[in-house]
Amino acid sequence: MTREQQIAISILQYVGGKENIIRIAHCITRVRVSLREPGKANMDALKQIEGVMGVIEDETLQIVVGPGVVNKVAAALCELTGLELGEVIENEAEDIAERTKARVKARQQTPLKRLLRKIGSIFIPLIPGLVASGIINGIANFAKNAGVDPQTTWLQLLLLIGGGIFASLGVLVGYNTAKEFGGTPVLGAIAGILVFNPALADIKLFGEALTPGRGGLFAVLLAAWLMAAVEKRVRSFVPNAVDIIVTPLITVLIVCLFTLIAVQPLAGWLSFAITSGLKAVLDIGGVVAGAVLAGTFLPLVMVGLHHGLTPIHMELIQKLGSTPLLPVLAMAGAGQVGAAIAVYVKTKNERLRNIIKGALPVGFLGIGEPLLYGVTLPLGRPFVTACLGAAVGGAFQAVMKTAALGIGVSGLSLIPLISDGKYVIYFIGLVISYTFGFLFTYWFGFKEEMAAHI
Repeated sequence: MTREQQIAISILQYVGGKENIIRIAHCITRVRVSLREPGKANMDALKQIEGVMGVIEDETLQIVVGPGVVNKVAAALCELTGLELGEVIENEAEDIAERTKARVKARQQTPLKRLLRKIGSIFIPLIPGLVASGIINGIANFAKNAGVDPQTTWLQLLLLIGGGIFASLGVLVGYNTAKEFGGTPVLGAIAGILVFNPALADIKLFGEALTPGRGGLFAVLLAAWLMAAVEKRVRSFVPNAVDIIVTPLITVLIVCLFTLIAVQPLAGWLSFAITSGLKAVLDIGGVVAGAVLAGTFLPLVMVGLHHGLTPIHMELIQKLGSTPLLPVLAMAGAGQVGAAIAVYVKTKNERLRNIIKGALPVGFLGIGEPLLYGVTLPLGRPFVTACLGAAVGGAFQAVMKTAALGIGVSGLSLIPLISDGKYVIYFIGLVISYTFGFLFTYWFGFKEEMAAHI
């Protein structure tokens, strides 16, 4: 029996058995399990499973096991339960929605948190493609900066492969948005096609030529959400016999026309305000802005809301050619790496040392959740000192105006995506965050008695 299978068996035991599991899914580091009766789950026992780095109670139960491992654990759970990945047990969907609604209401989540979670759910499935494409683009741009002829066949192929997902990102985002809000996914995809359709430039509306891509992904998100909302409304009064024809027809006509008239102008203003505002904050705020943004990013990661920033990064890339926000925020993971190394140096607790040894390699590569849930957050004070170390590195990145050409990665993995050849400067920022995360934690962030709580 493999380690991953053993983890899956233990998870199954402590969530109330396979009869209590309705749906199994996963992201990069977390197995996400929907339960029929959440109260049956033994949270303390789940956290003590060897290989589990943290457990988060949310709309789904999120069990952090780390990258690579998560795919195998989820597959083992599917084999044990007989469920397909992402499948919802028949006739349970409505019950899930009601239970989820009740839990969310009970916790009094703010509308902003709910919105960010929705946005995260839209973009999380796209992350593997964004990571692969971004790194390919980064390698190709690195080669161009090194003097390789852009007309070289292999370089053209790399740019073609790396740019594919970004050329069709509006379609994918529209599809996932409609799906997330309970609409027909293909209608959301139509919204994405409309917003970025080059043919818009040939059409005049109210005497002005339409602009392809106006509002960017914000326009796609709004239009695809409208598709889902209007579709539900139209379906409520259309006779079942003609629903398959009439509902999508009315929905597409209404929403597409409204998108051109109102959604794109509104989203265009929103896009301009956010991207210009962030750029101004980093340009003018400099040290302070970089420190605050980097120092407060780990709490967002802690509650899984960091994916909600993805459309902002994408808009910055579309408008400015790169995102100056990502290198600043990437320092959060680097500060945590430094904090974890300090704990490793000081502690004699073998279990804690083994957790750090297992989580550090992916931490250097920009996947910080294993360290977050397995080390800094359970210990408490190292989480704070990690944020302080991140703040120093974030201040440096802001002052040096580093930016990234793509998203989906951070840490050392982000180096090929750094724009304007500032690879060494970005790396120096990482070292600064490693160093200060280590020093703050070593000096006053960790005492041996804290290890007893791990």
